[in-house]
This record gives sequence, structure tokens and C-alpha cells, in this order.
Amino acid sequence: MQDFDDFQAEDARAAAQIDADVGVEHIADVYAKALLEAAENAAVTAAVLDEFDALVRDVLEPNPKLREILGSALISHDEKCGIIDRLFGSRFSPLFVCFLKVVSNHGRLDCLAAIHRRTRLLYDNLRGRVEVELTTASPLGDALARQITENLRALIGGEPIVRATVDPELIGGVVLRIGDTVYDGSVANQLNSIRQQMIDRSAHEIQSRRNRFRNPAGN
Repeated sequence: MQDFDDFQAEDARAAAQIDADVGVEHIADVYAKALLEAAENAAVTAAVLDEFDALVRDVLEPNPKLREILGSALISHDEKCGIIDRLFGSRFSPLFVCFLKVVSNHGRLDCLAAIHRRTRLLYDNLRGRVEVELTTASPLGDALARQITENLRALIGGEPIVRATVDPELIGGVVLRIGDTVYDGSVANQLNSIRQQMIDRSAHEIQSRRNRFRNPAGN
């Protein structure tokens, strides 16, 4: 009975985490769309995205204490606005500073990282840019990287944003992930595929022989 109770408790915690994640993603989507709309109307989208990148990369990620302060419900909105003005008033555009204060006013500064990710994704979609994960057995040279990018551009009908990684276990070839679709052209994958085809063929032949042995009249 104790095991069952532990399972229920763990299941409840997992469900709560899923609900929290879904809630954060919804919140991020709302604010990302609002920011992009305001930036597009002011024709400063690229600049605002650069500011958001800098905020997350240079300020929030290296300073967990600041993230904690901005996300804390114990610190008032007015206090947070003072922090925003002191730290970012002269560094970022009025539009982006205003956006941060709006997020603060709704008590959502703890969601800034998620809002940033969603804003980047929506911006890429808006500009026809597609994120592509490219895994190769060895680092690509510049010429081959350009060739692959050109091929990807024709394949996806947009501008590929290539995230390249190296996996020596591939033996050779490449593996592409575009969204939820994986294009596996690695030698290792081809060898495994051939091996599986040989196993399947052998199993089929063995089964056929068994059937002929059991039913000799069928020959």
C-alpha cells in the first residue's frame, strides 16, 4: 500500500509540474506576441530582440540572485521598476524597458527566460527562419557548411538556422532534425538498417522452411 501511495504522490507532483510548464508556455506566448507586435509597429524588431538576447545572456543567466529578486513575489512592482530603471534605463530602448515594466506589473518577471525563447521562435517563424539541428561525425569545413545550408534552404523553403554538433559515433554522414522530423543519413544508421533487413529476411526464410516441413503436401 505504501508503494501505491508513493506512486500516487509522485504522479501528482509530475502532473502539477506539467500543468506549471503548460501555464508558463501559455504566459510566454502571450507576452512574446505582444512584444513582437509592438516592435514590428515601431520597426525596431531586430534591435529589441538583440536587447532581449543581451538581457538573458549577459545579465540574467550569470546572476541568479538578480533573477530571484525580479521573480520574487515579496518585492513590490514599484521596487522592481526602480531596479529596472537603474540597471537597464540607459542600456535598453524605452520600448523594451516599458515591456519589462509591464511584465513586472503582472507579476511575470519569473517567466522572462520562457518569454525570450518564445519570442525568438515566433520571430524566426515570422521571418521564415527554421531551426535545424545538424549532427556530423566530424567538424564541417566552411565550404561544406555553406553547401549544406544551400541545400537546406531549398529543402525547407526558408532560411535555415543551423545548430551544428559533432558525434564521432556516427562513423560518417549526417543527421538532420527539422522540427519533429529526423533525416538520418549516417553510415551507422545505414549499416544498422542493412543488418535489420538481413535479420528479417533470415527470420522469414526460417519460418517458410518450418511451414513447408509442417505441411509437406502444400509443396
